[in-house]
Amino acid sequence: MARKIASHYALINGTLERNIVVEVDDNRVITNIIRTSALDAMAGVEFYPGILIPGMINAHCHLELSYLHKQIEEGTGFAGFARAIGMVRNNFSDEERVRASRVADAKMWDEGVEAVADIANDELIMDVKDCSKIEYYTLFEHFGLNNRSTKQLQQVASLYNNAYVTPHSTYSVQDAPFKEIVALKNPLISVHLLESDDESQLYQHHGSLWEWYERMGWECDFLHYGSPARRIVESIPQNSSILLVHATRATEMDATMIEEHTTQATWVLCPESNRYISNLKPDVAMFRRIGAKIAIGTDSLASARSLSMIDNLRQLGDICEVPLTELLIWATYNGAQALGIEGTKGSIEVGKAPGLVIIDGTDLHNLRLTPESTTRRIL
Repeated sequence: MARKIASHYALINGTLERNIVVEVDDNRVITNIIRTSALDAMAGVEFYPGILIPGMINAHCHLELSYLHKQIEEGTGFAGFARAIGMVRNNFSDEERVRASRVADAKMWDEGVEAVADIANDELIMDVKDCSKIEYYTLFEHFGLNNRSTKQLQQVASLYNNAYVTPHSTYSVQDAPFKEIVALKNPLISVHLLESDDESQLYQHHGSLWEWYERMGWECDFLHYGSPARRIVESIPQNSSILLVHATRATEMDATMIEEHTTQATWVLCPESNRYISNLKPDVAMFRRIGAKIAIGTDSLASARSLSMIDNLRQLGDICEVPLTELLIWATYNGAQALGIEGTKGSIEVGKAPGLVIIDGTDLHNLRLTPESTTRRIL
C-alpha cells in the first residue's frame, strides 16, 4: 500500500524544504514529491515531527569489531589502541563475535543507515551482512609488512557480492601489494590515511612507528615517496574511487595534492572514533575551504561509544560551524556517490529507493542539531 510521508522539513535537492509530501510504493520506491501549502488538508498523510532525510550512508565501519564494545580504554592514543586490540581480541568466541555484529547491524538499520562500506579481516560475519536489510560493501583489507601476497584475499573477496580487496593504509602495506591491489580496478578502494603524526614521521625516518618497525626488524620499501599523500598520488590511478579515512593529521598541502590528482577522492571523517582514541580532530574548515568531498563513517565499536551517524555529525558541527544542510549531504548523498550507488540511494528523488529517516530533537528554529537529536527509520 502506498504511503504519503511528511515532516516539518525535508532534504530535497540539497536544501531543507517545508511543505513536502513524499509518496512511496510498496517497494520503498519514491513515486512522487508533492509541494503543497495545504498539507493539513491532504488525506492519508503520515506526519512526523522533525526533519525527513534519505537513509544515511556509513562510509567507514568495522562491523566485525562490535564484540569489542567498551573493551578498550579511551584516550590511549593510536599505538595504545592497537596494542589493546591485540590483547583482548582473542578473549571472545566466534559466537560472541557474530552475535555482537548482528545486534550492531540491527541498531544501525533502526537508526537509519541504508548502506555501509565495511572493512573486513575475515569471513566470520559475512552471513550477518548477507542477511541484513542494510546494503553492505565489504572491503577485505590487506595488512602487514611481511604479507606480500594478495592472492588469497582476492580469492576470498571473489566469493561474495560487493566485496573487494583494499590496502589497509599507507604505513602497513609494502609497495608491490599496494600497487597490485589498486591496479585491480575495483570500483572502491578504502585507505586509512594520516590518522596520527607517526604516519608522516615514518616517511621521515623518525617517530614511534619508525622506532617500532626498527625494533622488529621490519623494513619499509615505500618510504621513498616522502609522505603518505605523495604515495597516494603516485600509486592510485586518477579515475579510481577512493575513500580516504580519518585524515586527522592531513594538512592543506596533503589534501590539495590529492585533490589535484583525482576528482574521485572522498574524505571520510569519523570524529567519534578520533575522540575515543586520541582526541585528535580533522581540519573540517580546511577540507571545506578547498572544496573536498566529505562523507561520514562511524569506525567500530572498539573505538566508539556507538555507531551513531547523527552523533558523528553533531561532533563535526561542534568542530567547525557547518550548516545543517551540508552536514546532512555528507551523511547521505556524498556517501552514496562515494560508493557508486547515488542512482538509487542518498537523496529523496522520484524513482529512487533511499529509505526515509526522521531526525528528532532538532532545533528547528535555527536548523541545528542538539544533544537530544536522534534518528529513527520510518521506511
